[in-house]
Amino acid sequence: MTASVIIGVTLSIFVKADRLLSVLLLLQAHGKLPGRALAERLAVSGRTVHRDMAALSAAGVPVFALRGSRGGWQLDEDWRTRVPGLDEAELRALLMAQPRVIGDAGLAASAERGLAKLMAALPVSMRERAASIRQRLYVDATGWHGAAQNLSALPIVQDAVSRDRTLMIGYRQSGRERVERTIHPLGLVAKGTTWYLVANTPKGFRTYRVSRIEEAIVLETRFERPANFDLEVYWKASTEQFHLRQQYVATLRLEPRAADSMSTWCRVQPGPMDGRRDLDGWMTRCVQFDDEESACFVVLGLGPRVDVIEPAGLKARVQAAVAATAERMHSRKHPRRSRSRSGGGGRKSTVR
Repeated sequence: MTASVIIGVTLSIFVKADRLLSVLLLLQAHGKLPGRALAERLAVSGRTVHRDMAALSAAGVPVFALRGSRGGWQLDEDWRTRVPGLDEAELRALLMAQPRVIGDAGLAASAERGLAKLMAALPVSMRERAASIRQRLYVDATGWHGAAQNLSALPIVQDAVSRDRTLMIGYRQSGRERVERTIHPLGLVAKGTTWYLVANTPKGFRTYRVSRIEEAIVLETRFERPANFDLEVYWKASTEQFHLRQQYVATLRLEPRAADSMSTWCRVQPGPMDGRRDLDGWMTRCVQFDDEESACFVVLGLGPRVDVIEPAGLKARVQAAVAATAERMHSRKHPRRSRSRSGGGGRKSTVR
């Protein structure tokens, strides 16, 4: 399982794990609680409480139900939660996943509070070691140009995912009008610093970029998850299909630093000339783009550090764009002047 998918899967798992821990603490504090009371305290349905109890029982926790008007759920009187100690490797790995990588200030603050509680429960020596580790790691989730994704809908989406609730969203695709959708959210995936929502719709499974969700409303309607749905399997398959759809390939001759940058921006295909340099030290690369528009945008951005070898259509388009730019700049530097004679006085007027 890749690290990016682990983050997305873990986010929803953490919610259930936190709820199960809350169940244990409530039962330990009260001794016995009716299912309805547990459901109200946890803001879930009675059906979810039954599933949580089954999960605890399967994990070896001695929880059982008492029947009757005074019945409810109860733990064995001699059982208490025991949290095993963390070793240094486990502690270091946990602290590497700093809350700010979530990208949303609200969720990051909640995760930070949870991490603080965990740190407080550690032995003094381990707590000091944890503080030392955190001082040696800083995560900056913003881009170099200060652009931050709009993740205001992330907490709402995460809530719908964790509780299997139908979600109504206002979604705006790149360059298109906003659309309204009612979907069944199945999971969240973090790819780099970008969050995606995988959902079931009347037209099948779809993937939505969370930063493009302008509005999200959690409905009270519950839905049944598709049998045998695996978030990781779906994501890998859809990612592969996405790469297959990128059929526009351009052969470019690149200055060495531009070639290195291109490898981080775009998908570079291996070829017979890959990695080789010509007499000028430049490299030839076959690069995949979404379409000709995207290829032209990248090539023009590289300016004199790239030559287009093929396809001919892209080469002609880039040449036309460069010529038009040069003509426009020349016109601004040397505006055309025309002279006209005014009646009688012979005065000249210049019109730009």
